[in-house]
Amino acid sequence: MAKLVKLWTALQTSYWFIPSVMSLGAALLSFLLAAADGWLGNDWIDAVPWVYRVQASGARDVLTTVAGSMIGVAGVTFSITIAALSYTTTILGPRLLTNFMSDKGNQVTLGTFLATFTYCLLLLRTIQASNDTGGTFVPHLSILFAIVLAMASLAVLIYFIHHIAESLHVSNVIADIAADLDRAIEAFDDRSREPAECQPATALPADFLERSAPIRATRNGYIQNLMHATIVNAACRHDLVVRVNRVPGDFVAERQILARVWPASALADSDIESTVQGAYAIGSQRTKPQDVMFLVNELVEIAARALSPGTNDPYTAMSCLDWLTASLNRLARRRMPSPIHRDGDDVLRLWVPVFDFETLANAIFDQLRCYFATDVNAAIHMLDRLGECGEFVGRAGDRDLLHAHAEALETAAQPNIHNPRDAARLDEAARRADRLLTHPDERRGALPA
Repeated sequence: MAKLVKLWTALQTSYWFIPSVMSLGAALLSFLLAAADGWLGNDWIDAVPWVYRVQASGARDVLTTVAGSMIGVAGVTFSITIAALSYTTTILGPRLLTNFMSDKGNQVTLGTFLATFTYCLLLLRTIQASNDTGGTFVPHLSILFAIVLAMASLAVLIYFIHHIAESLHVSNVIADIAADLDRAIEAFDDRSREPAECQPATALPADFLERSAPIRATRNGYIQNLMHATIVNAACRHDLVVRVNRVPGDFVAERQILARVWPASALADSDIESTVQGAYAIGSQRTKPQDVMFLVNELVEIAARALSPGTNDPYTAMSCLDWLTASLNRLARRRMPSPIHRDGDDVLRLWVPVFDFETLANAIFDQLRCYFATDVNAAIHMLDRLGECGEFVGRAGDRDLLHAHAEALETAAQPNIHNPRDAARLDEAARRADRLLTHPDERRGALPA
């Protein structure tokens, strides 16, 4: 099942899948409409005044013109897309290549042009002049639809020019990644059946380490998908407890431990090892659906590039931080997911590491601290965002974590500040963040100086 999910994900992110499906549909449509033309004949044209009769030569000219123009426009569209990909990977980061390749607008645009070309090309073979074998046949209905496709292609071309310009805007790129991040967090929480607060401190069997056996990876690569239900069902059939060691986004080497099974004796006479290995989909690159950290790292990479000396674009970095902290605030308002998965009889079957507030906060602030500390305005912005998180954080441990990140940022930024005024601004921002984290009910504008 994991391999099927991996295949479906690859198809969705491929640039050729939707254009291929649309071209195949256009080919089938050309056969169907040509057959309909043969059944209807030409008498219906007289009853529709806005449809004009055309001769075989004129019909061929129309179809040839539309087909030739569509393949030319498709080539231009592909060239523009490649140029956009080159710009994006150079300026924003190579990991954004998948985002543009999987963009449905780009795929549908190319598919529309290729489908129109395929339709017209296949329809050409059905046109017969009076001197051809079999007599005259001009598929008027099919030609009318070809003209409709040509007009639709023109509208799609206008849409594509607007869409590609919008998709290259850095603010839209960041917002799209952030939206994917929020969806990934929601999907991760949905896989957790119960809140962590309801679980005992020691969920696994007391002798788990002594009586468990490892299940190892069969190849090198990144974990792209993990089917929890597959493992739970196998554990129920064989009365087992499985602890997952590696989750989507992790890189595993061949023979590295993926999970541990309790009791170890179950591996001798069951298919649990192959089942657990089959629940993992491993590939050469990281993917978005189950890999939350991949999306976090995309935003972190954009921010890091923006604050590099060669780019020097702190406002793009601040924008990335804004969206990252928005996702952090969303996660802070939710109950922490449970690592435990139980069967219908409330028996523990699976333990999986969870993606929680601490994981996300550390991934954001630990990775960005060294970059934001070099720019006083960026450092102050991060302190402000840390303070504003206090409005959403309810757990004391999470609040202490944000305090620690604010102190670490202030310490890292101080050696890079040589102007007394900037030093005072940084100190004021640090004190403001501390007050907001300590008194979350207060508002920034109401705080004393």
